[in-house]
Amino acid sequence: MSQPVPVQPDAAPEPADPADRPELAGFRTKPVSFVRRSGRLTDRQKRMWAARHHAYLIDVPRAVARTSVDPEFVLDPAAVFGRAAPLVVEVGSGMGDAVVEAAATDPDRDHLAVEVYQPGLAHTIASAERAGAEQGREGLPNLRLVQANAAELLATTLPAGGVDELWVFFPDPWHKSRHHKRRLVTAEFAGLAARVLRPGGTLRLATDWAEYAEQMLEVLDAHEHLENAHGAGGRAPRFERRVLTGFERKAHRAGREITDLTYVRR
Repeated sequence: MSQPVPVQPDAAPEPADPADRPELAGFRTKPVSFVRRSGRLTDRQKRMWAARHHAYLIDVPRAVARTSVDPEFVLDPAAVFGRAAPLVVEVGSGMGDAVVEAAATDPDRDHLAVEVYQPGLAHTIASAERAGAEQGREGLPNLRLVQANAAELLATTLPAGGVDELWVFFPDPWHKSRHHKRRLVTAEFAGLAARVLRPGGTLRLATDWAEYAEQMLEVLDAHEHLENAHGAGGRAPRFERRVLTGFERKAHRAGREITDLTYVRR
């Protein structure tokens, strides 16, 4: 008869069982803010991550999945940034081009980047370190990162009415009809955005997929607490603070028109 294997003192605890948490029943039955894909850090990114991720990454408690957030956890931005300041949140920050530029050039506001992929987060940290060095300081003190599914962050983690601006630039369009149900910007997302934005706060979106832009307009225009800044069905001019990325250049080369949308929280 085999003997039981002893548990090592430093063994990681078992992940929470959804059956023990009634509020997690049906976990991840709704659209997430990312496409599941793998990615590895380069050796340089590994060194940067080891040296500096603690200065940027917020260690949120998890629920079940590695990118989930415990629904009982509420973020305190003033405690995280060490001050009370307007907060800008970017959902799906990717390589961090927009949020790093914003944090570097707008020091009076705090910036929170939400992204699930570690290579993107590592790239963001490296860019922030360079931007800080150019200003003669170590990093960007008004930038923090969260590795999590944004829908959960908007639903429970961020305090209601605590966000000055919410950015959603080029979310995955899931262009095949059978995949439209996976899109992030839905009627439910409109409610989550309205929840976290302060009255008078701004929701900014951009997409290079015309049909997705129409869906965004339909669900956001219909929400009672969101007002299209350019009238019902109105498109916004290009947001001047949105950095022109390689992704957007590729969309232009492919002949896809970029649609910007701006909403104000009533």
